[in-house]
Amino acid sequence: MTDASSSPQPHAFMWLVWALLFVGLPLCVAGWESRPRPAGAASRFDATMARPGQPGTPPPPVEPVENYALDRDQARTFNAHIPFSRDPNPAARPYLFSGSETDLARATDCLAAAEIYEAGDDAVGEEAVAQVVLNRVRHPAFPKTVCGVVFQGQERSTGCQFTFTCDGALARTPQQAAWDRAREIARNALAGKVYGAVGHATHYHTDWVVPYWSGSLDKITAVGTHLFFRWRGWWGTPPAFRKGGETGEPLIARIARFSTAHQAAGETVPDGPPVLVAGTGAAVLAAQPQQIINETSLGKTVGGARLAMLGPGGKSFLVELARDSTPDSWPAMAQTFCAGRPECRIMAWRAGGAPTRLPLDDGAIEAMSFAYIHNVGSGLQRALWNCTQTPRAIPSQCMRQRVPTVVVPAPVPSNDAGLAGVRRKERFETVKIIPPAAAPASQP
Repeated sequence: MTDASSSPQPHAFMWLVWALLFVGLPLCVAGWESRPRPAGAASRFDATMARPGQPGTPPPPVEPVENYALDRDQARTFNAHIPFSRDPNPAARPYLFSGSETDLARATDCLAAAEIYEAGDDAVGEEAVAQVVLNRVRHPAFPKTVCGVVFQGQERSTGCQFTFTCDGALARTPQQAAWDRAREIARNALAGKVYGAVGHATHYHTDWVVPYWSGSLDKITAVGTHLFFRWRGWWGTPPAFRKGGETGEPLIARIARFSTAHQAAGETVPDGPPVLVAGTGAAVLAAQPQQIINETSLGKTVGGARLAMLGPGGKSFLVELARDSTPDSWPAMAQTFCAGRPECRIMAWRAGGAPTRLPLDDGAIEAMSFAYIHNVGSGLQRALWNCTQTPRAIPSQCMRQRVPTVVVPAPVPSNDAGLAGVRRKERFETVKIIPPAAAPASQP
């Protein structure tokens, strides 16, 4: 019996397989795509364009995003050997959003989120991503709204169409300047600006991964490290992109902390750094950009609460909660105030119940609805609710209620029914106690 470990043949065979996979196959495809065509012969794309109407086949299925198990260098080698399509790559028609102001605001922020989380703070990459999203909105294979396209499959841990919606990336908040820039690019795209380089692409991926679907689509262009693809046949041609977007952009609660358009009714998000999610550690919160909150902010709404008073040193904020705010939203409100501050305290009252002066009396403390405190130096961070007003399932989240001290006055005897041996004092007296004389010693 031969020892397999001593024979080099399997190792050499595996190298041959890899060579055929990463070099031979792409070269064969490249040779076929770049073969000379007879003069006057129409391209596959032109022939497909010439077919009138919609084909009898349904739109192609939208596959989940799954990649081959290749490391970055292997994936880049594989992708580099796949040729770009030689067929025409016409630019898409301008997309003009026609929904309500509310729908437009929601679509803008969904599109901006896709741009910044997929392409980073890169204006060119963001324009390319925005164009792919709008191409999908127009294609019958995808949802009918901008937010529906961006967050398609978000309920799954894998298989979402845009990976940032299901891989935890939304836990990071974009810098304000980058977010503003992404929203401006989104507004322009929804107003008709076209990024022509990606044509009618409906798919893209970075060059260091190889999705399963990439072999069934035409690679049409590259923007930075992203490669862009369209479907083959009629469903990748301009006539297939005729579906109009529909009104009724859905509310996406997952981006509500930095999108006012996706806040529930009555909740407000301030201009400035995005609101942080509840549960952020004190050190992480203190490292975030700080809002300028001072005397000029008094009476204004910040993070869904009206600033009523400032405490000493600008470390304490006394606020009045919005009437329709929910108790679970109060920690996010508090963190809006406390972002960037190593020490911070929030004291919050229901609408109409905030105190008007310091120090607080017992009644004001008892009426407090919510409190938040953190101190980076000590690591302290707590959020507490007044569970008399707002019951909580976790007892440790409840404020400790103060027990009023009842002062019992000293009894005052009446003239006709005094207590023997008790004398009423009007003020303190100094009483001198004289010890009794020592008893005489006993005689024998």
